[in-house]
Amino acid sequence: MITEQNSNAKLTPTLLSGGYFAQNLTHTTMKFRLLFITLFICSFAFAQKGTVSGVLTDKDANNATLPFANAMIKGTNVGTTTDENGKYSFKVDAGNYTIIFSFLGYENVEQNFTIAAGENVTINKGLGSGSYKLEDVVIQATAKSREKETALLLDQKNAVEIKQNIGAQELSRKGVSDVATAISKTTGVTKEEGSGNIFVRGLGDRYNATTMNGLPIPSNDPEKKNMNLENFSTDIIEYISIDKVYSSRLFGDFGGGNVDIISKNYQGKGFFRVEIGTNANTNAIGDKNFKLQKGQDDFGFSDHGIPNNPLRQYNFRTLEKEHKVPFAGNLGLSAGDSYNIGESGKLSLFGTVSLTNEYASKNNASAASSVNPAATGSGNEIGFYGKKFYKYLSYTYGTNTTAMGNIGYKINNNHKVSFNTLFMNSSSQSSEEYYGRDVDANAEEGNGITVRNLYTKNTLFVNQLLGEHKLTDRIVANWGVSHNVIDGEMPDRTTNKLTTNEGKYYVAGQSAADNNHYFQGLTETETAVSAAVDYKIGKTGEGEFKGKITLGYNGKVKARDFQATQFNVKSGNAEIDFNNPDSFYNQQNLAAGLINISTFRGETGIKGALNPQFYTGDQTISSGFANFEYKFGAKFTASLGVRTDRITQDVTWNTSLDPKTRGNNLNKNAFMPNVILKYELNDKQNLRFGFSQTYTLPQFKERALFVYEDINEVHVGNPRLYASDNYNADIKWEMFPKSEELISVTAFGKYIQNPINETTINSATNDISYVNSGDSGYAVGAEVEYRKSIFNIGENNARKLSAGLNASYIYTDQELDSEKVKRETDYEVDFTNTKGKFTGASPLLLNADLTYLQEWNNKDSNISATIAYNYFSDRVYALGTTQRGNQIDEAVGTLDFILKSKFNKNLGLGLAIKNILDPTINRVQANAGGDVNMLSYTKGLNLSLGLNYQF
Repeated sequence: MITEQNSNAKLTPTLLSGGYFAQNLTHTTMKFRLLFITLFICSFAFAQKGTVSGVLTDKDANNATLPFANAMIKGTNVGTTTDENGKYSFKVDAGNYTIIFSFLGYENVEQNFTIAAGENVTINKGLGSGSYKLEDVVIQATAKSREKETALLLDQKNAVEIKQNIGAQELSRKGVSDVATAISKTTGVTKEEGSGNIFVRGLGDRYNATTMNGLPIPSNDPEKKNMNLENFSTDIIEYISIDKVYSSRLFGDFGGGNVDIISKNYQGKGFFRVEIGTNANTNAIGDKNFKLQKGQDDFGFSDHGIPNNPLRQYNFRTLEKEHKVPFAGNLGLSAGDSYNIGESGKLSLFGTVSLTNEYASKNNASAASSVNPAATGSGNEIGFYGKKFYKYLSYTYGTNTTAMGNIGYKINNNHKVSFNTLFMNSSSQSSEEYYGRDVDANAEEGNGITVRNLYTKNTLFVNQLLGEHKLTDRIVANWGVSHNVIDGEMPDRTTNKLTTNEGKYYVAGQSAADNNHYFQGLTETETAVSAAVDYKIGKTGEGEFKGKITLGYNGKVKARDFQATQFNVKSGNAEIDFNNPDSFYNQQNLAAGLINISTFRGETGIKGALNPQFYTGDQTISSGFANFEYKFGAKFTASLGVRTDRITQDVTWNTSLDPKTRGNNLNKNAFMPNVILKYELNDKQNLRFGFSQTYTLPQFKERALFVYEDINEVHVGNPRLYASDNYNADIKWEMFPKSEELISVTAFGKYIQNPINETTINSATNDISYVNSGDSGYAVGAEVEYRKSIFNIGENNARKLSAGLNASYIYTDQELDSEKVKRETDYEVDFTNTKGKFTGASPLLLNADLTYLQEWNNKDSNISATIAYNYFSDRVYALGTTQRGNQIDEAVGTLDFILKSKFNKNLGLGLAIKNILDPTINRVQANAGGDVNMLSYTKGLNLSLGLNYQF
């Protein structure tokens, strides 16, 4: 038999002996036959199946594809979910079926179909607003998708508006803990050094707006229009949306961008999460002399009011300092759950509370006021106006307490409401000591000292009620109401000027205001309403709509009450104990007449001496808007809108500059057309265009005749300041190669009539004020963004390497007209140049990050490492006047490393090292004879370690 099967084989005696070869060959033949039979059976079974596939779209979002929706065979467990592009595909046996499509918040859609063996059936469907009922695990997965980078990229791709989103997943990966840092990671946005203020496309605080869930939130700083975004912890955020192209749903006070913070809205199974951590700054822990004013609350809730009888009794807080151990930490608790109510209702609850604090110190620090180049000499012998300090010490301690609650109630298939409440308390305590020359303190030999202790506390309380209602298949209504209260306190800021000679210290100062206690308080309330109705048009034979018409109303009423009192403590040049100033500043020396206390209104016995300086502001904006959105054909979509704003702004003041109560009114009617066009080049590429007209309002503080004194700067308001008008244009090409990838190029331009600038005015003390500095200015630029998945390897893509890069180039130019300022205001300005750059505008911005992710155990455990780099080029801090050059913030690059690990479903660990390069922060005055250093310091590295556990 062997010979018959292998007639050409050459058999050796060894192989033939004992039948070895025959036996093995027989076994091999039997195995082959079994394998063939098995494959035949499998092939036959496989042939009995067909494939059903398709794409699900969102009828309420202009038929954008719908990711993470469900496609299931009715009455079975056979089915799948759509991917990031809304596509689905699965196999079923030949036969007749009903497929059910469903998604959270949308009505179920059913379709009957018949499929034959080996057949491919395509079923594409659109889902509209409504409701569904799925298992909690599906709901939880859907809720989390709004935080995912892929889902937000998909939203960016499908939206008609030109916008950028950054979600909780990306924020966690990059180790971002606050909103200001979060949005500085996006294209064309940079953060101002030392604050939470942002610049969008070269335009600063006055040109930007901040909202939460689409409703406005107030500022906690009288100097600023927007809330300090560093105070917003990312714990409360689902994602952040940045609109850099205007649409009529936004308030018209828009120039750079609108930042909308979308709060967490939990939907899923119950959970409870605990997070603890610690952090340290290398500068702070390396300084054995780290000291802060004694007696402040470590949790940031101190609120020291003006003491009783302050002109006759010395009851002010101690000036003594105490050493601190500068190690800080954080604690966070969060919980959520959802409950079915009736057949279609659902109640969702979410709450979070967090407490964080941190210490910081500036090393190798020096500062100076504006320098007169005509008096410039060699070395340190620099001529100057006002004060000049050679070095300073700076120690700070900050806290942030945040609590947020969310209640979401889906009443039935067509109606849902939600309530959000947010409480935020932030504080900052600092102690600064300036050493060097100080003309006002008679320290001509450079032996002057100025000591500043500062404590600020800001409390924000936000309440929002939101509703969404599907009235018919065509009509959907949305509304929102908010009431916000901000309380800002600066209790007992102290300033003391000294001189030193042969190891002894003496009270210094030619003016009574050189040594003082300063109290400042701000209360602001804001009520806003928003309502809009969408009417869908262009119904197709498949029941879908090509477009919609939106009519809406926005309104907000803001009221501010600001008060400030400064108690000047005048004395002779008495000797003082530097480490125990309370030994001089006390009730005994007040009674003995060695010190005298007064306000700008006078001393004790003067009627009204204790009346504070104040200004009040009232602003009302009432707006109506209409928008038409329509998809013309398969690729082209247009959105045409118009908005009208009626603005009234009233400011009243009684201050040291004007002790008679006076006021000023600003009224404006704005008509703002806008257009956004989108052309889908193919299923992965879009071409977009946007154009709009907007305006920029001055702020209360800028128009109130009030003086605010810092160590090196004095700000004063300008009652004759008025609004500027903006014209904005954008064109953008974007490509989405894969669900996690993006390539985009944007060109933009902004033309501003009567731009507002902060500048030094001609005065004895070189005060800084706000003026409409010229007839026009413009900004043009380009943005490039690239997100790339370098590799996804291993089972279920368990190992991933991804990279992101975005860069912006901005060119700005504006007219600087001294005669215009003199003609339109009570101030005079002598601009050094007739043209200049926009303050705060960096020509080049760069963000880059590289992330490696390794997953195990079906993604229950993982480790990720991210390196993130941020760079901004030189930018103008203040415009030069009286032949002095512009003050320039020099370029800075920062590098961060973030490591996160998840050990199992419950336990996680995080490590972050930030500001690794620790660059020197420099501000220079760019004079013709050479740059003069105005500010210089290093911040040190920030190290943090955190542990979290979810039950």
